[in-house]
Amino acid sequence: MDIKDKKEAVLIIGPTGSGKTPLGDVCERKGAGGTECYHFDFGSILREIADNPLDQDYLIREDVEIIIHTLESGGLFENETFYIVRNILLAFMEKQVIADDNLLLLNGMPRHVGQARAVDEIVKIKGLIYLECEPDVVKERILCNSGGDRICREDDSIEAIEKKLELFNNRTMEILNYYGSKKVKIEKIPVSVETTPENILQTLNDRGFYDI
Repeated sequence: MDIKDKKEAVLIIGPTGSGKTPLGDVCERKGAGGTECYHFDFGSILREIADNPLDQDYLIREDVEIIIHTLESGGLFENETFYIVRNILLAFMEKQVIADDNLLLLNGMPRHVGQARAVDEIVKIKGLIYLECEPDVVKERILCNSGGDRICREDDSIEAIEKKLELFNNRTMEILNYYGSKKVKIEKIPVSVETTPENILQTLNDRGFYDI
């Protein structure tokens, strides 16, 4: 795939359970700011690859093994394994045939500054949505499945949640400063236990976030 002409993208970040996937899904169904959207849900794609490793013709066995190990360990893809992430993203973009006036929504990637620099070589991040959600709210949202996307998630134990929150605070939060220094538009949305993806989309539309 020729990535000479970069697609424009909006990045959704937030701690586990804050509603990134439900927001991406509702934006894909309804559009955002009058724009057709394509939701790249990295975590969901990784879990699908791990469950159906033989269905991926753009990954070799070693790549799938790295993906499974990363999921099981709760770690992140670092610079030396980012080529896997790159291949997954390019395959998604090629399969979806995203038009120039469509919007790509990135969810779950990039998750640290090293990934962000690498992603900048593939797409142009023109906006960032930060779902602010306190740890106690995160746990309550996951417990009651506020977003409707936590059914049968093996990575939702208290220990796993704590690890993911620590990783988010130590690694992913740095992305705010990274894109802020690049003058990327950042919209912070407070998330409560009752907040729905429709609430968030309406807030973004009301604020004119997608008019960028």
